[in-house]
Amino acid sequence: MFEPQNLPFVIAAFYHFFDFPEFEARQAELQERMKALEIKGSLLITREGINSTLSGTRANVDAFLAYLQADIVHGPFQWKESLAEFQPFGKARVRLKKETISLGEPVSMKRFGQYVEPADWNELISRDDVVIIDTRNDYEVNLGTFKGAIDPLIPNFKHLPQWTRDNADALKGKTIATFCTGGIRCEKYTSWLIDQGFDDIHHLKGGILQYLEDVPETDSLWTGECFVFDERIAVDHSLQPSKTALLCLYCDHALTPEDQQSPLYVKGQSCPHCKGLAENAHDEPKMRRAFPGRTKF
Repeated sequence: MFEPQNLPFVIAAFYHFFDFPEFEARQAELQERMKALEIKGSLLITREGINSTLSGTRANVDAFLAYLQADIVHGPFQWKESLAEFQPFGKARVRLKKETISLGEPVSMKRFGQYVEPADWNELISRDDVVIIDTRNDYEVNLGTFKGAIDPLIPNFKHLPQWTRDNADALKGKTIATFCTGGIRCEKYTSWLIDQGFDDIHHLKGGILQYLEDVPETDSLWTGECFVFDERIAVDHSLQPSKTALLCLYCDHALTPEDQQSPLYVKGQSCPHCKGLAENAHDEPKMRRAFPGRTKF
């Protein structure tokens, strides 16, 4: 379980759906507030709400979250926290988007799957009649997932609807349990599933991060580490930055210790997941480095 430690940086991850018609007009104000409080990370704002992971000192993160609740959301919302000894973000960005998270297809957002508390998740996914779907991208799943979960092997969340249609016959009539890092992808996906006629749908409340915080490792059905979209790359079951996960500097794929032992892994040049590009392994990387300030590679 997560135990507070004397680490200088607090990382807060959250999303919240609410009516935010003036989101474009508030962008500059939000950017200035982040700058004034020395908050770094990404805050995505849309007409339908906010989605963010940000980091700063304890006092400054608390102040920024209080400001969001009082002046932006006009009400409380929940967030997940972890701690780090280094600032995991290089800059502050407030981005305008059409959606907080896009599934690539219209979603009614009127009905959602049943929330499952982390304490009840093990019982649900241990049932024989439950299909467990990991809704994250393939490079995230590579570092860790729940025992018995299906990996759709998708490179992007927008590929999940087509995977679902391709496997509709196997999913129809089943109890479906979905999960993602913090919960936002499951909000969209379970609503879309209901729109498509699926009815026995569940998703992990608070996502993997809340599960790792609430469920003791001795009782956990989680294996591996949880990928995060910042310079930590992943967190372990105690929500501490990974000491083993790396990114391939050629294709940006997350790498386990086993990946790093592969003969196809050449530090800074190639990995087992971009082996199809091995003939170009000594060229300049074609994809951007996800975290250019990172030194742990």
